[in-house]
Amino acid sequence: MNPLIEFCINNLVSGSQEAKAILEKDPDLDVVEYGCLRNCGLCSQTLYALVEGERIMADTPEELVDKIYQHMDETL
Repeated sequence: MNPLIEFCINNLVSGSQEAKAILEKDPDLDVVEYGCLRNCGLCSQTLYALVEGERIMADTPEELVDKIYQHMDETL
C-alpha cells in the first residue's frame, strides 16, 4: 500500500498546488485532495499536507515536498 498524502483544497489555493503536482508524479504515492481537512488555523498560516495523518508544514512548495519525503524516509 502506498503512503497517503492529503491536501486541503483551500491550502492548494494558498500555494501548495505546486507541491501536490510534484508528488502526483510519484507512482509510489497516493495523493488526494479534500474540501477541508479541519486544520483551518494552520491552513491559513502556512503550506501543509497530511502524510499518513501526520501534519507536515513548510514555507514553500519545494520545502514541503522535501519535508514530506524526509518524513517518509524517517517514519515509513
